[in-house]
Amino acid sequence: MAPLRTALYQGPSGVPSSVGDSLAALDAAARRASAAGARLLVTPEMYLTGYALGDAVPGLAEAADGPAAARVARIAAEHGLGIVYGYPERDGRDVFNSAQLIGPDGERLANYRKTHLFGDFERTWFTPGDDAVVQAEFDGVRIGLLICYDVEFPETVRAHALAGTELLAVPTALMRPYEFVPQTLVPARAYESQLHVAYANRCGPEGDFDFAGQSCLAGPDGAVRARAGATEELVVADADPELLRAVREETPYLEDRRPELYRSLG
Repeated sequence: MAPLRTALYQGPSGVPSSVGDSLAALDAAARRASAAGARLLVTPEMYLTGYALGDAVPGLAEAADGPAAARVARIAAEHGLGIVYGYPERDGRDVFNSAQLIGPDGERLANYRKTHLFGDFERTWFTPGDDAVVQAEFDGVRIGLLICYDVEFPETVRAHALAGTELLAVPTALMRPYEFVPQTLVPARAYESQLHVAYANRCGPEGDFDFAGQSCLAGPDGAVRARAGATEELVVADADPELLRAVREETPYLEDRRPELYRSLG
């Protein structure tokens, strides 16, 4: 099976002035990613609105099939690639910190609600999701979705691996001084659970936050195949299903587990 060429868009930096500006930047990034041969583009957490929203969150939240989703679908279809993007999702009275995967034909393939909320801001304005594993088939690769803090829990990544996820797309808003997460922890997660991790972070100052960048695509062998710096950037690398199978065969962590010994972990 051919590798899935994956682009990570780290940007734009700063607070977007409108969802329209974010969509215009997404269109430009999708054009560049498509020209580089990418089939999938992953963007940061809360990409459409920016992260530092304060009490503006409820007013900017949209349904998963709302107007912004329709515009992302048109961008995906125009450039012929899938797009993972973060956004605030409204469902009734609840607002979720969500990520959605749109296919290259504009079809909505998967929608994930962040299960592990980070800090007072997120716990004030968002409802945690209840579905740990959300997946979709894309170009013959099983893609799973997590958001930022979720990937820092080994249980969430392992749950994806056991459910067959091959590429884990992780829209992120990681602040300084936690650069060790993309530098050390994300490659370790990819290695220990034997999957590809596409970790797309925000960058630069935004309100009271200073985002660390360092977006990366880490492989199941622990190697990082693409790494962004600290500023706005688009990086592209391949997620190879054949590498995943070879690594799982060489070091069969998933098969050699003894879950009967871990029941006390809860």
